Amino acid sequence: MTADEIAVIGGVDTHTDFHQAAVVDSIGRHLATEAFETTPDGYRRLLDWLRSHGEVLALGMEGTGAYGAELARFLTANGITVVEVDRPDRKARRTNGKSDPVDAYAAATAVLSGRARGTPKSRDGIVEAIRVLRVTRKSAIKARTQTINQIRTLIVTAPSEVRDKLRGLSARELIDTLARSRPTGDLGGPTCAVRTALRRLARRYQMLDEEIKDADKEIGPLVTQAAPRLVALPGVGPETADQLLTSAGDNPDRLRSEAAFAHLCGAAPVPASAGRTNRHRLNRGGDRAANNALHTIVLVRMKYDQRTREYVARRTAEGMVKKDIKRCLKRFVAREIYRHLPHMIHTTRTLPQAT
Repeated sequence: MTADEIAVIGGVDTHTDFHQAAVVDSIGRHLATEAFETTPDGYRRLLDWLRSHGEVLALGMEGTGAYGAELARFLTANGITVVEVDRPDRKARRTNGKSDPVDAYAAATAVLSGRARGTPKSRDGIVEAIRVLRVTRKSAIKARTQTINQIRTLIVTAPSEVRDKLRGLSARELIDTLARSRPTGDLGGPTCAVRTALRRLARRYQMLDEEIKDADKEIGPLVTQAAPRLVALPGVGPETADQLLTSAGDNPDRLRSEAAFAHLCGAAPVPASAGRTNRHRLNRGGDRAANNALHTIVLVRMKYDQRTREYVARRTAEGMVKKDIKRCLKRFVAREIYRHLPHMIHTTRTLPQAT
């Protein structure tokens, strides 16, 4: 039998400098494994090596959103079906051992057996651009919060002549006052030193605040362009919309249904019944940032959306506690959000199962 007549499944264990690739046939036999550099030339050689063993039905890969992101884009662009593979659990690791070839073969076997079926994010469109910009915005917000906390801590321990002048000021007034200050005196003394430190922190806060505003100006139009119907929904703002878009990715059709999207967002109900009690509880899994976005939308609607307020009143009268009401609302919002994501049509291939 020639290579052209053989159907094979690939597997890749991704790393920073090298990717370990492996190939198995349609009944799970290990054919070959080899390492390739994480460079454009290495990606081309990896693809040629895979095809030299036969028709590549699919390829399983760990880390499609990290070390393997560029390789996944390259293989997808060249007609290879890439399947996202979860890291093997500890029991499997203890049984089979741990090495790069072992992990690469495990990735291929997971695809062949059907355990791995996830479609990775394509990371090649406007949503990926939004995600990248959000990374810098998020870190700037974190640094700004740290800065204002440092300012307040220094004021608490500052000499009274500094502390008394700043008492009672709002955050904005405090930052403006400190940024305009002109400390004088000997830096060897605590009073001058704390005034100097507070001025520097205040100016840092202003710089970070401007960086966040610039990021908002860049991200906002991209979110509207990517999903205009999504941002038009009640309670959905630019921040919650870009988080939900980022969680779904550039190819939200990888999520087979609105139930799958709810699971991704940690909004799928989990049975919690026992004896005569018949109820569901909140799901603590999924993408917690997406779940937080749903939570924010629910809180806004509970306060401003008449339809939601009537629902809350009705369910409260039925004896449902607020925690369970929010769970139901999150599930409803997830269903509504899914219908307004920018969907596209994708085709899938059926893989042979190991015998």
